[in-house]
Amino acid sequence: MRRISSVESSMELFRKANQLIPGGTQLISRRPSRFAYGVSPVYADRALGSHIWDVDGNEYIDWVSDIGAVILGYCDPVVDEAVKQEMERGVSFTLNHRLEVALAEALVDIIPCAEMTRYAKGGGDACAVAVRIARGTTGRDRILFCGYHGWHDWYLAANLDKDEALDEHLFPGIDPIGVPQALKGSSIPFAYGDIDALRNKLEQYRGEVAAIIMEPLRSELPPPDYLENVRALASEYQVILIFDEVSTGFRLAPGGVQEYTGVVPDMAVFAKSISNGYPMGAVVGKKEVMEPASQMFISSTYWSDGIGLCAALTTLREIRNRDACKHMKSIGERLQQGINEQLMRTGLSGNCGGLFVHPSLQFEIEDPHLLREVTTLYIQEMSRRGCLGYTSFYLNAAQTTEDVDITVDAAGEVFKLIQNGLDKGTIHSLLDCELAQDSFRRLVR
Repeated sequence: MRRISSVESSMELFRKANQLIPGGTQLISRRPSRFAYGVSPVYADRALGSHIWDVDGNEYIDWVSDIGAVILGYCDPVVDEAVKQEMERGVSFTLNHRLEVALAEALVDIIPCAEMTRYAKGGGDACAVAVRIARGTTGRDRILFCGYHGWHDWYLAANLDKDEALDEHLFPGIDPIGVPQALKGSSIPFAYGDIDALRNKLEQYRGEVAAIIMEPLRSELPPPDYLENVRALASEYQVILIFDEVSTGFRLAPGGVQEYTGVVPDMAVFAKSISNGYPMGAVVGKKEVMEPASQMFISSTYWSDGIGLCAALTTLREIRNRDACKHMKSIGERLQQGINEQLMRTGLSGNCGGLFVHPSLQFEIEDPHLLREVTTLYIQEMSRRGCLGYTSFYLNAAQTTEDVDITVDAAGEVFKLIQNGLDKGTIHSLLDCELAQDSFRRLVR
């Protein structure tokens, strides 16, 4: 098993970055404090398939899959070759790109709620477009939301009303600096799984709510009949139901969560894995909801560049051609089984459960500070063994049974180390890094 000894070049680059880039990174999920600071890598040099190499030359199995953006694997030869050929024709034109129609037809063909579509370049701006369309179509202002939906004003406005409003949807301490105070009360969170709480919100703001936007699921299936009941409430109160599938899209089924569950929203938002790492996003929905957008000012030069359109078309086709969903299910189940066997073998209390396409490891430790130390130690020691990730796993179609077996063996070593540290009360002394910060505390499971 490979051992990682140094990430010195990564740390030096990060020190420079903090002098040049506010916060050091462009994405919170890439901040080194999310991993094992000083032990996990910070900067990548290259990647291929399911593996990534850092700037110090270390190789890792990547269990984060570009924060979920890579669904077929890094540098997929089919997607990359299609993009290269498209680039030879030109990327962005004075005229509309011919692939705009082709991708729209493909999305309408595979996604149950899709009758019309608009494009974007990422999940955050796609959610903002969806909210704009919902408000414009209904003539109402309030949004009810559940889950994480990006960085835009409409979403962070929830924390103008209560500082802790986003605590369970994002993570604690998000100060809505720069968000206009006039937006206070325009975005209102609701608790996932509690259908009565949602009904109460809809009744409280009857006639004022434009949309319910929610992550339909994340790492676990929803409670029985929950999504069906949300769908029924949205129809009863004449509110547009939007599924944010930026993180879940196309992993459970080629048509997304709505195909997998049979619950069809009015609109849905896709990004990340829609194009295997190339910037692209899409807002799709029923014609009566989407068509009014023709009268709204929603516009950007780069939303329809040829690279994103081509990458999305090719990725969606390859997901079906390779039966990628079936492969990820198999890999996820093998990973869960292997990690749970290692937990039992070492006697460490925990479980790797959740949905097979997004497994999650939970240590059963009551003391929250000790739990945080154990979680950080796990991330630290897995990184040292060439397995990059958190305590959750983002699957992609390039991951192999060999990747799983190597990771399971590494986990066995780390679990033994953790259990020994717990027995002796020496967990803190085993840490060579700062405690990892909480990842997104999404209310949606």
